[in-house]
Amino acid sequence: MTLWQALAMGTAALEATSGESARFEARQLLAHGMGLARLPLSLDASLSPAQEAAYRESLERRLAGEPLQYILGQWEFMGLPFYVGPVALIPRPDTETLCEAVLARRPKGRGVKLLDLCCGTGCIGLSLGKLGGFAPTLTDISPQCLALAQRNARLNQVEARFFQGDLFAALPQGETFGVICANPPYIPAGEIPGLQREVGREPRLALDGGPDGLAFYRRIAQGYRAHLAPGGLLALELGAGQFPAVQALFGGGTAVKDVCGHDRVILLEHEEDPC
Repeated sequence: MTLWQALAMGTAALEATSGESARFEARQLLAHGMGLARLPLSLDASLSPAQEAAYRESLERRLAGEPLQYILGQWEFMGLPFYVGPVALIPRPDTETLCEAVLARRPKGRGVKLLDLCCGTGCIGLSLGKLGGFAPTLTDISPQCLALAQRNARLNQVEARFFQGDLFAALPQGETFGVICANPPYIPAGEIPGLQREVGREPRLALDGGPDGLAFYRRIAQGYRAHLAPGGLLALELGAGQFPAVQALFGGGTAVKDVCGHDRVILLEHEEDPC
């Protein structure tokens, strides 16, 4: 089977489930089956039996609903590579809005201590450490997520600290940060069964925001002031339509829109000592 034939076969197989993304996904899976980052310019070569078997296996996994990113094992975020896996939420363009907002508000991050709560893959804290020069600390309640984030720190050559625990309880007592970031679970629990099947493969721990989706925002609102340094910045990702409710919880904040025009991030800046 030539690469052309394999690509056509994969695209046709994926059209029912992946729609307009079918050809893109087929190209990604074909390159993955060949052990390449991307396909060669010429598609006239033939697959070896082992490559064809690997490609067919990847297609079967994708058709069964496994996210493309988990099959590939690596995904790009903010132009950087990140290992991904079913223990953590997949990095998404929506979350890049948070990173871009922090970089815009704090363009001189060199050495500023930054906290990434609910870090998952570590994509927020490590990207800001790499691109903005911040000194990141990453926390997560999941030891599997922390292990994955540590792999990503080595992959991107970012020095970072890691603590396991539940939100601020993971931190050394009394420690403060110039920036606190989080993409907390924010999907209302009752909506999770109706999510796209690929999203259903992601860990519920990273999705479930309680009955109204706001449980983690309430807890962050109660605890962040003790850990945000004077003049500090709090940046949180939001679910669709959640800005007014979260703004009310925090008593203020500015919305940042994503590329689709949705309020995706809330920013709160403290010019005075929050204590």
